[in-house]
Amino acid sequence: MADQRAEPDHVGRIIAQWGAERPDLDVSPMGVIGRLHRLGAILDAELRPVFAAAGLSDGDFDVLATLRRSGAPYELTPGALASSTMVTSGAVTKRVDRLLAAGLVERTVCAQDARSRRIGLTARGVTLVDDLVEKHVANEHRLLAGLTDLERSRLAHLLEAWGRDLGA
Repeated sequence: MADQRAEPDHVGRIIAQWGAERPDLDVSPMGVIGRLHRLGAILDAELRPVFAAAGLSDGDFDVLATLRRSGAPYELTPGALASSTMVTSGAVTKRVDRLLAAGLVERTVCAQDARSRRIGLTARGVTLVDDLVEKHVANEHRLLAGLTDLERSRLAHLLEAWGRDLGA
């Protein structure tokens, strides 16, 4: 990746300002957290259009992708679905209802326990998520194109370690 340190970025300018105004404070965490916060907003804006083009939110895609990556028959209990997605259980229920109405998932009675339900992909849901995951991964590759394979690997490792430390 090209060295872009000649000109400080937005966060670098903020750090420099704090350094001048409050040299007694170690504001170095802003270099990591501020940049991650800004990148998060940019990444969100760059990832959503792939899902929106299919009439889905990123949370809708997360539910469909979770079912798909669970393996055939692509179904989970609502609890397992909630624990395997990146959204809350209440949000999962709303998304499942929306995906049911769109014909992308179905809710069935569990064969082992008639009181329990399972959420599964329909054939249409499998086709859609298979198409979207290819577009999503290509988009992610595009977003990381400025980093070398080694930089990506190191960044992923650091973020994983930090996430574990914070309980994420």
